Amino acid sequence: MQYQFHTFPNGIRLVHRHSGRLTGHLAVMVNAGSRDERPGEEGLAHFIEHVIFKGTGKRRVHQVLGRLENIGADLNAYTTKEETCIHASFLSSYYSRAIELFDDILFGSVFPDREIDREKDVVTDEINSYKDSPAEQIFDEFEEMLFRDHPLGKPVLGTPAAVRKISRGKILDFIAAHYHTDQMVISSVGNIAFERLVKLIGESFGRRPANLRDESRLRFRGNEPQQLVRSRRGFQTHCIIGNHAFGYADDCRIALSLITNLLGGPAMNSRLNMVLRERHGLSYNIESVYTPYTETGSFMIYLGTDNGSLDKALTLVRTELDKLMQKPLGRIQLNTAKQQFIGQIAIALESNLSDALSMAKSVLVYDRVDTHEEMVAKINAITAEQVMDVAQTVFSPGEMSRLVYKNGKS
Repeated sequence: MQYQFHTFPNGIRLVHRHSGRLTGHLAVMVNAGSRDERPGEEGLAHFIEHVIFKGTGKRRVHQVLGRLENIGADLNAYTTKEETCIHASFLSSYYSRAIELFDDILFGSVFPDREIDREKDVVTDEINSYKDSPAEQIFDEFEEMLFRDHPLGKPVLGTPAAVRKISRGKILDFIAAHYHTDQMVISSVGNIAFERLVKLIGESFGRRPANLRDESRLRFRGNEPQQLVRSRRGFQTHCIIGNHAFGYADDCRIALSLITNLLGGPAMNSRLNMVLRERHGLSYNIESVYTPYTETGSFMIYLGTDNGSLDKALTLVRTELDKLMQKPLGRIQLNTAKQQFIGQIAIALESNLSDALSMAKSVLVYDRVDTHEEMVAKINAITAEQVMDVAQTVFSPGEMSRLVYKNGKS
């Protein structure tokens, strides 16, 4: 795969990969998320993602949405703790339309008060529906516990009380403070010549005045582990155990990604799935998740099990973690884990939209994109000793936190 790069005078970066398919994919990723909110602003970054489509200086809301969707395109957005992203998929012949619209949305949205008030009800509904799913909510609450007293611990969606206090002034202040041109990446995968792409973006995004970031985020300094149990009505007990992990700059993140996939990745033969589900029938859903952030990260193992089976399930999980801590993987075990991980990455790259989003994130964090061959080389370089060292760092029993949603009266 060949990636092409360009940086405009205002600091906005572009990454492109040519594809001969009919559809093109465009994403604009901004290095601003929920961790950038101040106390009392919880949910503001995510709320902006909603209302940024609600009208610009030259388009009403139906014109914004119809500009791409009327020609069969898919327009969407998402917010995480560290970034906000707008993206679209469309016939490659409509690149100029997508670029012009994205520029208008990012720099020309007017955030009408009536749309803000209407969207507060929509986002509050989204928050409440999320709370109805303990298997989803427990992830947010675990990170809130893990990163307590720090913005990384706040849920991306915010709280109904905080959302109700959002105003147009707060939206404009947040954008002015965090939507910096040198913290924006435009990513493209599609059938368009790179020179034409640079020209189109240069005529819109490239003409915007430079607005460079001159402050850094509040760093996370660490917390002591916690063990919490919540009473929650339901047929199942839900549990997460986990720990702080490695940030983007730490080379250990690659070995931890391999371990995460080996333990509880999407394959049905992951170690935890084989032990808890296939051999003991204790859990329908068990998974491990590693999420790196700028200077830290989180590692989590989630499981749902019948009420009364949690202790046995956690004992089995602990046994698998101890194996990785106490004995290096054998040559065949390590090679199999690597080949499985490499294959899953290759399959993910078959989705051009997923690749465009991954490219944007990579440029935002590393100012580069690894080719598939480079990724394979990094994975193949992992040694059994590195795997064991990482396991000992992250899986130490005295350092891991636990959150349980246990069946009981609310």
